[in-house]
Amino acid sequence: MAAPRETGQHRAPLMRSATTVHRADEGLPELDDSELVRRVQAGDRAAFAGLVRRHGGALLRFTRLFVREAAVAEEVVQDTWMAVLEGLAGFEGRASFKTWLYRILANRARTRAVREGRSVPFSALAAAEGDEHAVDPERFDAAGEWRDPPAGWTDETPERLALEAETRGVMEAAVAALPPAQRAVLVLRDEDGLETEEICNLLDLTVTNQRVLLHRARTRVRQALEAHMRGGRRC
Repeated sequence: MAAPRETGQHRAPLMRSATTVHRADEGLPELDDSELVRRVQAGDRAAFAGLVRRHGGALLRFTRLFVREAAVAEEVVQDTWMAVLEGLAGFEGRASFKTWLYRILANRARTRAVREGRSVPFSALAAAEGDEHAVDPERFDAAGEWRDPPAGWTDETPERLALEAETRGVMEAAVAALPPAQRAVLVLRDEDGLETEEICNLLDLTVTNQRVLLHRARTRVRQALEAHMRGGRRC
């Protein structure tokens, strides 16, 4: 299997194919990452465009957890794809392509965050949230019973309502308002589908911290959805 030559002449057309308005990968069948990687290693430009198209949005979301400016985040993602091109010939698949990709991105995002003066580790942010209650204690009476129980989970569940544009907007706003460490864990787990071990490695968290952050983030988002379902009444 021939790997693409690591030259500027080879990399440039691959990058152009990933950003062109007419996407060359639109005619490809739904292939998994490993097959797309194999095709890129064989010199298939459209396969590389397919990887960029599949993962580009998630990478940009992840980068914004580290850097504030959208333009800076886009530069970090572009640098990551260039590094992928340079290293893909030697990628042996010991980890999944997605895990390998996020590790490259995390290293570049952290480096850029330090340069931009935003270098507080997520592990420190997680520790700072140690005394936060997952659910407001005022929702319980002295006997530990609900004063204000959660909204009923019938056919009109938050999951179903999330399909509606208005409710999706409420959910997105709730996620955006989360503390940084909670938002990072929630996005990586529930939106990008990473496993616990991968998230802990990327964010330098313990398994316990990761679980607590994820629980708190999901609770906050659910509470926002409950408030929306009740017409904005405080829950």
